[in-house]
Amino acid sequence: MTNEAIATQRAPAARAPEAGLPDYMTEVYDWAYVNPRWVRFLDRNAVVSTLLFGNAGRLMRAYLKRIKPGMRVWQVAHVYGDLVKQVAQRVGAEGHFDLTDVTPIQISQARGKLAGVPQAHVTEHNASTWAGNADYDLVCSFFLLHEVPDALKHAVVDRMLSRVAPGGTVFFVDYHRPALWQPVGWLLRLVNHYLEPFAYAMWGREIRDFASNADAFTWHKTTYFGGVYQAVEVRRREA
Repeated sequence: MTNEAIATQRAPAARAPEAGLPDYMTEVYDWAYVNPRWVRFLDRNAVVSTLLFGNAGRLMRAYLKRIKPGMRVWQVAHVYGDLVKQVAQRVGAEGHFDLTDVTPIQISQARGKLAGVPQAHVTEHNASTWAGNADYDLVCSFFLLHEVPDALKHAVVDRMLSRVAPGGTVFFVDYHRPALWQPVGWLLRLVNHYLEPFAYAMWGREIRDFASNADAFTWHKTTYFGGVYQAVEVRRREA
C-alpha cells in the first residue's frame, strides 16, 4: 500500500537479500515489508489510514462483517495496523484464524499482535502453496494481489479458491482502475511507476481473470472512492 507520503521518501540503502524470500520482495519491497526500521514505522493504524486516503476503516469493515464467531478464516498476508487482531477477535475462541506471510519481520510483527490468542496461528509460508489444515469458511486477500508479479497473482488466486469450503467465501480487497474524474488516480500513476510495478495489472484486468476456473464461481465486485479500490466476493457455484 502506498501514497504520496511514501513516494517522497528516500528509499533505504540496498541490503543483502534474506534467505527464502522471493526476489521481488527484496528488489521491490525492501523499504515496505523487509527492512525492520521501515516496517516498525509503517505498522500502525494511522499510517494505513493515510496510505488508503482515509478509506481503511470501511474497507476493513467490508472484510470483518463477513466473519462470524466459530468460522475458520485464512488471511493470505499480514496487514499493518490492528486488522489481524480484529479478525482473531471476530472468529472467537471457537473459531480458527490462520495468517500466512513470506517475510520474517512480518511474521514477527503478527505474532507480537496475536500473542496469547489461541485461535490465531501465524505461519511463515507462501500463499500460493499454503495447504492449511482444512478448508476455510472465509479466505481473504487484503491488498496483496497488487504487490505480486502476475504469475504469482494467478497462483495465489487459484490457491485461495481451492481452499474455500463448500458454502464459504473468498474475499479480495485491492486496488482498481480509478474513474477518470478521480484525481487520486493520477497520483497513483506516479506511485505505481516508481514503487508499485505490479499494481497496473489490477487496473487493466478483473481479479477473476487470474483464476484458472473462474466460471466455477460467482464474482460480485463493489468499488469504492471513485473506483480506486475494489472488494470482490467469490462463492463456488452450486452443482
